[in-house]
Amino acid sequence: MTESNKQEKQPTPPQPQAILINPEQLYGMNNDDEIDLRELWNVIWQGKWIIIATTTVFAIAAVIYALSLPNIYKSTATLIPTTGEEQSGAAALAARFGGLASMAGVSLGGSGIDKKKIAIETLKSREFLSEFIKKHNLKPEIMAAKSWDATNNKIVYNNQVYNPETKIWAWKTRSQWKKESQPSDQEAISAFLTKISIDRDEESGLVNISASHLSPFIAQKWVQWLIADINQHMRKQDIVETNRSIGYLKKKLEETSLAEMQKIFYELIEAQTKTKMLAEIRDQYVLKVIDVPIIPELKDKPKRARICVLAVFVGGLMGIMIVFVLRLKDTKENKFPKRYMDSR
Repeated sequence: MTESNKQEKQPTPPQPQAILINPEQLYGMNNDDEIDLRELWNVIWQGKWIIIATTTVFAIAAVIYALSLPNIYKSTATLIPTTGEEQSGAAALAARFGGLASMAGVSLGGSGIDKKKIAIETLKSREFLSEFIKKHNLKPEIMAAKSWDATNNKIVYNNQVYNPETKIWAWKTRSQWKKESQPSDQEAISAFLTKISIDRDEESGLVNISASHLSPFIAQKWVQWLIADINQHMRKQDIVETNRSIGYLKKKLEETSLAEMQKIFYELIEAQTKTKMLAEIRDQYVLKVIDVPIIPELKDKPKRARICVLAVFVGGLMGIMIVFVLRLKDTKENKFPKRYMDSR
C-alpha cells in the first residue's frame, strides 16, 4: 500500500462546534417564570374575603384584649444633687489633710466621693428596697393589685392572691427557701423594680425618678416616699459616720500635746461638726426636688390604638399568607394557572 493511500484512509479529526447559549437558559428562567405583578394582584383579589375575614378576627381580638388591660399611671419627679459652699470647703480641707484623715479613719468628702451616685445606687440596692417595702407595707400593692376603683379611690385586690380584710396571702411562692404563703422579699423587689425607673443625665446631672401603678395616687406616693427615704437614709448614714469620726478625733486630741497636731484635729472636728449640722437640719440632704411628682390625670399605658393598628396589620399579612398557601396547594394538585395550561 502506497503512502498516498494511507493518508486517504486516515479519519479526519472532529471540528470544534460553536455552542449558542440562550441568556434565558443561562439564568435558569424564561419569561413565563418571571413574577407577574398583575397575576399576584389577581391572586390577592380572588382571596380578598379570606384576607378581610382574617383581618377582622385579629382586629376584634385586639380590641377585646386592649379593653381588658387596665390603665397604668406614671408619676415622675426631677431632682438635682445638692451643692453648697460646705462641699467646696470640705474639698479644700481634704486636699490639705486628706492623708492624715484617712489614716485616722475619717472621711472629709470632696471630689473623691460622689454622694449623688451613691444615693442613686442605694435606691436600686436590694437592701434599701427591702426595707422600703417593709416600712410602707407595699407587698399587697405590688403583688396583688388587680384594678383601681376611681370612684372610691380604692385598690381592688385579687382575692385569689390576697385578702385585704383578713390580710391573708394565698401566694404560691417560687422561693425554694421560704415556704410561706406570701411573696418573698426577692419576689417583691423584682416586681417593684419593674414599676419604678431611676435615670441620671450625665451632662446636666439631673435625676428622674418615676413610678407606675394602677392608681395614680399610689404612683405619686411611691415617688414621694422614695425621695424622702433616700435622703433620710443618707442623712442617718452621714450622722453616724460623723459622730464616730468626731469621737475618734477628740480622743486623739486629748492624747497629743503638739500644737500643730491639735490645730489639725480642731479643723477636722470642725469640718465633721459642720457636716453633721447640715445633715440634721436639711430634709433634702442629697437630692433636691425641682419638679415635684404629681397625680397623673392621663394614663401612661396601654397604647390601645397602637395595639389595634398592629393587630390589623398582622391580620392582613396573615390573610395574604393564607391565600398564597392555598394557591400553592392548588398548584401542587395540578390545578395550574391558565398560562401554564396554554403552554402545554
